[in-house]
Amino acid sequence: MWNWLRLVKDLVSEKTIGLMRMQFWKKTVDDIYCDNPPHQPVAIELWKAVKKHNLTKRWLMKIVDEREKNLDDKAYRNIQELESYAENTQSSLLYLTLEILGIKDLHADHAASHIGKAQGIVTCLRAMPYHGSRRRVFLPMDICMLHGVSQEDFLRKNRDKNVRDVIYDIASQAHLHLKHARSFHKSVPVKAFPAFLQTVALEDYLKKIQQVDFDIFHPSLQQKNTLLPLSLYIRSWRKRY
Repeated sequence: MWNWLRLVKDLVSEKTIGLMRMQFWKKTVDDIYCDNPPHQPVAIELWKAVKKHNLTKRWLMKIVDEREKNLDDKAYRNIQELESYAENTQSSLLYLTLEILGIKDLHADHAASHIGKAQGIVTCLRAMPYHGSRRRVFLPMDICMLHGVSQEDFLRKNRDKNVRDVIYDIASQAHLHLKHARSFHKSVPVKAFPAFLQTVALEDYLKKIQQVDFDIFHPSLQQKNTLLPLSLYIRSWRKRY
C-alpha cells in the first residue's frame, strides 16, 4: 500500500487524478475495517494483516491523508512541516510495524517517532537530485532563506558554501532525531529492534554526505554501499539499532 501511495504523485500528471486515487484508498481502508475489502490484491493482503494483527486504523488513515496533502508539489515551508509529514507517514508505518511485532511500549513509540522523522528528512535529501532533474525542489524554504539560497540554485546544481550550509542544517536535524531515537536503546524491548534497523541505512547516508562536505549532488551519494547488508547483520546480531 505504501509503495502505491508513494508513487501516485510521480505517476499522475494531474492533481485531480491523484486525488481520485487517494479517495480510492481512503474508501478501501474504511471498507477493510468493515470486513468488506475490494477485490484488489493489495487491499486483500492489507485486510488479512489488519485482521491478524489488529492494526490501528488511525495510522493507515494518517498515511493516506498526508500523501493526499503532499500532492500539491510545494516545497515544505519549514523543517517542522517536513517533520510533520515524516511523522504522519514514516513514523506511522513504524507504529504499524510495532503492532505487527506485538509491541505496545511507550519508549518504542518514542524511538519510532524520531526514526520516522529522520527517515523522512533523509529521504527528502536523497531525492533532491531526482526532483531537481524534474525541476522540483522540496527542501524547507525557511532554511534556504536563512542562507540566501533559491530553488534555482538547486536546479542549477550550485555547490557553493551557502548551498552546502542548507544541506548541513537539514542533515543535522536528521542526525539529531537518530541520536534521540538511540537514547531510548536501553528502554526499548529487544523484540522491537528489527523494526528499527533502517537506522543503519540512515546513519550510512548521513556519514557519506558529511564526507563529501554536504555536496548533495556528489556522485558517491548515488552509489550503493555493498557493505550495508553486513552492517545490518552485525547490528542485528549485537541487538542494537
